[in-house]
Amino acid sequence: MNINETIQNIRQDLFKMQDTKYGDFHAKLMPDIDRELVIGVRVPMLRKYAKDLSKKEEAAAFLSVLPHKYYEENNLHAFLIQGISDIDLLLAELERFLPYTDNWATCDMLRPKIFAKHKDRLLERIHQWLASDHTYTVRYAIGMLLVHFLDEDFSPEYPKLVADVKSEEYYINMMRAWYFAEALAKQYDSILPYIENKVLDVWTHRKAIQKAIESFRITDEQKAYLRTLK
Repeated sequence: MNINETIQNIRQDLFKMQDTKYGDFHAKLMPDIDRELVIGVRVPMLRKYAKDLSKKEEAAAFLSVLPHKYYEENNLHAFLIQGISDIDLLLAELERFLPYTDNWATCDMLRPKIFAKHKDRLLERIHQWLASDHTYTVRYAIGMLLVHFLDEDFSPEYPKLVADVKSEEYYINMMRAWYFAEALAKQYDSILPYIENKVLDVWTHRKAIQKAIESFRITDEQKAYLRTLK
């Protein structure tokens, strides 16, 4: 079977799992993606399909083809990358894929568990990704700082990396706001000066406060103070 046949067969499988109403709903969450490019496959079904596909030769053929046409094909690609157990191969595939990531949902669901064992390698890439001119590569870098470097591996240099990102892109600044809201919940004393001194741009500053106030991990006293800093 050649690559074109493999891609066509996989696409047919995805359409067999189609839920049109789910596709209608999900497409509304991604205004930058044409509705016709969203098949409408529920995430648990797609994860299971990716797990099964990863055991077959067709997986490598699918990963070799970029760009994809459909949103679910990109998500399938992301799930296949997550299943790679070799860190060098995973990073190589991730580098190939990130430039083709074209929406926040695909970007945010790509969270390889293997990074927990290779945080030094991940951090090296984060520095590179932050310098990218591609919206979702930068968003991904910030997301990885949020997921992997706000707990025991936290360092004061990391929020500075996020604060130093200057962008007019909504999906970058929303992730920056989410990062600082999460950071307030986990590293309040270290992060508070960024809010008190208004280090962030106005929109991101206000959004970070809003999201932090919505968190149950922020105390009522902290929320009251944060409201004074809007």
